[in-house]
Amino acid sequence: MFGKFSNCNESTYKFNPDLLGSLRVHEIPATWHDARLRCKLEGGNLASPVNIPLYKELARIVSEQFPNGIYTGLHATFSKGDYFSVEGIPLAHTPIKWSTNEPDNYKNSEECIVLHSNGTAADVNCTNVFPYVCFKPGAPNPNWSRDNCGSIDNGYTLDEKTGSCYKIHTVGRTWSRAFMSCAAEGAHLAIINSDLEAKALKELFAKHPDSEIAAPVTHVASLGFHNWGEFRVWTTIHGQSIQEAGYSTFEKGQPDNWQHGPYCGAMFRSGGLDDLDCNLSAPYICEKPLEEMPNVSVQIVR
Repeated sequence: MFGKFSNCNESTYKFNPDLLGSLRVHEIPATWHDARLRCKLEGGNLASPVNIPLYKELARIVSEQFPNGIYTGLHATFSKGDYFSVEGIPLAHTPIKWSTNEPDNYKNSEECIVLHSNGTAADVNCTNVFPYVCFKPGAPNPNWSRDNCGSIDNGYTLDEKTGSCYKIHTVGRTWSRAFMSCAAEGAHLAIINSDLEAKALKELFAKHPDSEIAAPVTHVASLGFHNWGEFRVWTTIHGQSIQEAGYSTFEKGQPDNWQHGPYCGAMFRSGGLDDLDCNLSAPYICEKPLEEMPNVSVQIVR
């Protein structure tokens, strides 16, 4: 049985009726905090074995694919020894069984829980890296259309002139986190390919005055280019120079290498480009080109 996904970033989620939700396996290990954030940005949560069906499915996944274990959403990062899932379910209300000699809070530094291949759990340092699984409760939305940009997120709007959908995030993030956020939504940090597209993004940015921006930097928005650690060698996240991409107009006096860098790409409200310290939080614009949004399908696992 197949249905259509509501947006591109859901294309690797599999709906399981027994769980009343969808799972996505992330094979690339991450720290617990990065795993939690990635799942949240995708519209879900870092999966926890909070009930028997979910515990069995996670145990199956880890036993078949990850001999060293996976992160769960169970943690004690708020209060030492008080374990809850990211949804707020206490550890005592889960079917978790501890491995031998666990939990041991080794060196008083273990606040996150991994599930081992034998189905038992252990506490680990949250800065260790493990694969993880994200969980979205509920059935996938079957509605996909060109007009809604293939997304249940009404933050994306289609610009017919450029052939792309855009979303501006008014809650600021560093450039790296902004890249991660766009990727989690099935998009990428916006790349300007023409004067026409620069005008479109300028107009989008203008709809959100400084008073709506929750970030230290409000007058520029991060975009998808970077100096890649080289002095004024500006390259898009797709590997082109900004000249090859089609738009390289910096604001007057820019780039000025303000502060100490490293430097990432941004755009002033005027439409001119800026070099911005990659570690500063700023609003950012994500882009979904229509040709990158096919009618993808989701397998319903039974």
